[in-house]
Amino acid sequence: MTRKISFLDRAFWITESDSNPKHVACLQLLELPAGAGEDYLPNLAEQFRRFDKPSSPFNTIVEQMLGFPLRLVTVRELDMQYHVQLHIIDDVGDKAGLNRFIAKLHEPRLDRDKPLWQYHLIQSRQGGHFAIYVKIHHMYGDGAALIRWFQAGYREQPDIDGFTPVWALPQPFRQRRPKHWLSGLISSAWHFLRTVVDLFWILFRLLVKLVRINDHYMPIPFSGTRTVLTGQVKPGRVVAVADLDFTRVQALSKRMRASANEILLCCFDIGVHRFLKDYGHHSFKKALYTNMPINLRKPGEQTGGNKIAIVPVKLAHGEMDPYLRLRQIIENHRIVKNAAKRSEPGAFSYYTILIQAVALVVELLHLSDWFKPIANILISNVPGPSQTRYLRDAKLLAAYPISTITPGGGVNITLLTYGQTANIGLVCCNTHISSLDNMAHYFVEAFEMLDKCADDPSLNIEDIGEWVDDEVKSIVDDELKHAQDEALDKELAREPMVH
Repeated sequence: MTRKISFLDRAFWITESDSNPKHVACLQLLELPAGAGEDYLPNLAEQFRRFDKPSSPFNTIVEQMLGFPLRLVTVRELDMQYHVQLHIIDDVGDKAGLNRFIAKLHEPRLDRDKPLWQYHLIQSRQGGHFAIYVKIHHMYGDGAALIRWFQAGYREQPDIDGFTPVWALPQPFRQRRPKHWLSGLISSAWHFLRTVVDLFWILFRLLVKLVRINDHYMPIPFSGTRTVLTGQVKPGRVVAVADLDFTRVQALSKRMRASANEILLCCFDIGVHRFLKDYGHHSFKKALYTNMPINLRKPGEQTGGNKIAIVPVKLAHGEMDPYLRLRQIIENHRIVKNAAKRSEPGAFSYYTILIQAVALVVELLHLSDWFKPIANILISNVPGPSQTRYLRDAKLLAAYPISTITPGGGVNITLLTYGQTANIGLVCCNTHISSLDNMAHYFVEAFEMLDKCADDPSLNIEDIGEWVDDEVKSIVDDELKHAQDEALDKELAREPMVH
C-alpha cells in the first residue's frame, strides 16, 4: 500500500534537521488503577509491543529519491522495542523534574528508516501516577488529525479485554467518488485559478500595507521582535505545562464578548511580556506577533496529512488595562479571520509555504539571529474529548500537547481541552533560557487578572516595558494646530505688556 503526501507534508520532511526536528508530541498523565503493583507499567509495555501489525500511517515510512519524499509506503515488520519504550524516574508528580525529562525526549528527531512514531511509558518510583509521552512526525497529520487518532485509542469506561492501542486501530480514510476525467480536469483547473488569484490578492494587499496606503489587513510577515526566545533554532529544548479551568474561560468570553481563543491570546500575550521582562527585555516599541494555525478542512472531513495555514496575528500594545489589551487583540484577530474567509483555503496554504520557505532559507544559512522572526509566538488551540477517558484501565488525568518550533524560533504554545480543563504545553529552545515554568505561571496569573478586571476597571497589569510613540498626527491635525498657534500669537500681541 502506498499513500500520496501533500506539498505541505513534504515541507515538514524537507525542512527537518537535527537542530529543528518536525515531530509533535503529547505528554499524558494517568492514574494507576487500584491495586496496581510495580509490574503494571512493564506488563503494559509488553502488551503494547504485541500489537506489531499497525494500521496506516503507523506502518509507513517515507520513500525518497535523492532525499526528496515521494510517498508513504508500508513496511512489513516493526521494531516494537524502538516504538514502545519504558523509562523509570523518581516522581512523575514533580512537575519541574518531569518537564526536564520530557524536554530530553523531545529533543532528538525520529529515526527516518522506521515508521515515524514512538510511545514512551514513564514509571514513577513514588505516587500513584504514571505518564506517557507520545511522539509522532508532523507529516503524518496536523492537530485535527492527530487529536482524532488520540481520542480513538481511549475509552469512556475502563476496558481491559477490548483494549487496542491507537496504532493498531483501522484508520477511516474516506474514499472519494471517482469523477469523469473531463469534469475532474475542469474542476481542478478552476480551483487552481481561484487559488492563484487569491494568492496574488493576498500578496497585493500586503504590498499595499507595506507602502502604508491601507493598514487594515493582515500583518506583514517577519515583523516579529528579536528576543531571547527567537533566533537560530539549535538543539536543546525546554518544556513546561499549565492548566486553566476552561469553563471559566468560556464564561469570561461571554462576558467580554470575545471568543475563547481571543481570551487565551490576551493571557498569553501578557504572560510572554512578563517573562521577557525577567530576561532583560525592558522596552517594547511595538506589539508582539503570534503565528496562528488555521484549519482548512471542511466540516466532517476525516483525511490524514496536513490541511492548515499559519498566518501572523498582531497582539496588544500600549495599554495597561487587560480589558483594553483584549479589545486590541479582538480587532487584530478578526482582521486575519476575515481575510481567511474571503480567500480560497489553498491560497492561504501556499502563502504559508511561501513565508515559511523564506524563513527556512534564512535558517539554513544560519542567519536567523540577524533577521526578524515571522512572529514571536505560535499559539494553537485543539478541542479534545469532553468526557473522562481511560487507557485500558488507567484513568487519563491530563494531556499536554508539545509541538515543534518554526524557523526563526520563538515559543510554541499549544492548548488541548480535556473535560473542563485546558491543558497547555509550551516548548522552545534552551539557547538563552533554562526554564519556561515562570511563563506558565504568568499565563495563569494573567487569566485571573483579566477575569477580575471585568468587574474592577481599576485593575492594571504591572509595567511590562512597552514604550509608545507620541500619537501620529495627520496633515489636517498639523494644519489645525498651526492655525490655533497663529491665532494665539495674534491675541497675545493685542494684549498690553505688563512690567
